[in-house]
Amino acid sequence: MKKIYIAGPDVFEKNSLEIGKEYVALCKKYGFLGLYPLDNVVDFSQEKHKIAQDIYEANVAMIDSADIIIANLSSFRGKESDSGTIWECGYAFARGKKVFGYLDREGNYIDQFDMLSFDKKGRFIEDFDYPVNLMIASSCDAILYGSFEDVLKLLADHNL
Repeated sequence: MKKIYIAGPDVFEKNSLEIGKEYVALCKKYGFLGLYPLDNVVDFSQEKHKIAQDIYEANVAMIDSADIIIANLSSFRGKESDSGTIWECGYAFARGKKVFGYLDREGNYIDQFDMLSFDKKGRFIEDFDYPVNLMIASSCDAILYGSFEDVLKLLADHNL
């Protein structure tokens, strides 16, 4: 059974544990084993930097054990995907894992901005007809407009 690491800012939602249980159950429904970051056991009675290091090491180990990463690339705290999720995608790609993303919006990256080609600080906004930054889009096997389950359906339909 292939293992899927479930990446995304969903871990910051108030109902993050329920979301994780739902995603893991969906993985099982489609014949995969879901690995949700909050399933790692971490001692939160330690100093903050030690907790952070333990979370980092546990998530890296979980990604290393996975075959596939499914990442929620929807904008988070601004117009960009969650930076931790982006790191996880890059790390997984570098380790030779298949990386799939999904977004809660349609359109290209530049469509999120009110200006034509520059942001509010006058910096150029890339426009390569991708829904996210070109480096992420180019390293993902696919990015869907839809949900976590939509990616699972794609994987199951194509026996990935």
